[in-house]
Amino acid sequence: MLLVTFEPPAEAPRAGLLSGDSVLDLDVPMREFITRWPEGRDGLADQANKTYPLHGVRLLAPLPDPPSLRDFYAFEQHVTTAHRIRGREVAPEWYEFPVFYFSNHRPIFGPEGAVPRPSYTQALDYELEVAAVIGQTCRDVPPDQAEDVILGFMIYNDWSARDVQRREVRVGLGPAKAKDFAQSFGPWLATTDELADRRTGRPGVYDLLMIARVNGVERSRGNWKDIHYSFGDLISRASDGVTLYPGDVIGSGTVGTGSLLEQTGGQGPWLQPGDVVELEVERLGVLRSTVAGP
Repeated sequence: MLLVTFEPPAEAPRAGLLSGDSVLDLDVPMREFITRWPEGRDGLADQANKTYPLHGVRLLAPLPDPPSLRDFYAFEQHVTTAHRIRGREVAPEWYEFPVFYFSNHRPIFGPEGAVPRPSYTQALDYELEVAAVIGQTCRDVPPDQAEDVILGFMIYNDWSARDVQRREVRVGLGPAKAKDFAQSFGPWLATTDELADRRTGRPGVYDLLMIARVNGVERSRGNWKDIHYSFGDLISRASDGVTLYPGDVIGSGTVGTGSLLEQTGGQGPWLQPGDVVELEVERLGVLRSTVAGP
């Protein structure tokens, strides 16, 4: 199933089920729909009381108001390259357990959105990631049972202010302000059954190509299957002694090559107003964003 949040003409946004060139109206906000998962999944199509042509509605972020957002650092190629650019070695602890930070879960942008470059940075970067959405309340989840609590996956652009981040990480806390201004999700949330034939045997890991383009030129290419820690590992770590709730978002971290930081050795050029960034993941669609001023 491909789930979307859409806005019909002159009506409030609500959850929908994407079916070809149509959207089946589920007539509830996505957060409310997620709380009914998985009990109501089998009757989804029966819940739809209207159908809209896709070209007649506006797609928003599939989950425009997540209750929380944890972003991990799980692709080894990105980690080692980023550390080398900063003149540092990867900490041995990175290989002992997956690490994450809490990001700002409020400034959420969807597909075709204009994402403002904050005035405090001159080094705006994209980050090509995937994110899991938790579908049920859970705690202390073993890695091999993590797929049972995942509602689905979506593309995630973890926008970064690299000049600010460079200074923050020297303090030993963060990133914080470098990630405070924008998160992009979309264009849809694919339930795990949509990806089942591309499973690798590791929990929440799929053999799916990941590509980033800027102004139509390919800049990044990787594969989800190259992730060092599985989503089973990530969710087990996040839920260790802590309750996760429906709608909580778990980010993968950046796929190898999936940022201008890696492509330019940390020197830029960086994103400028007017640039169009496209993040594409097989089965998850294309998340397209335009950088707005200043």
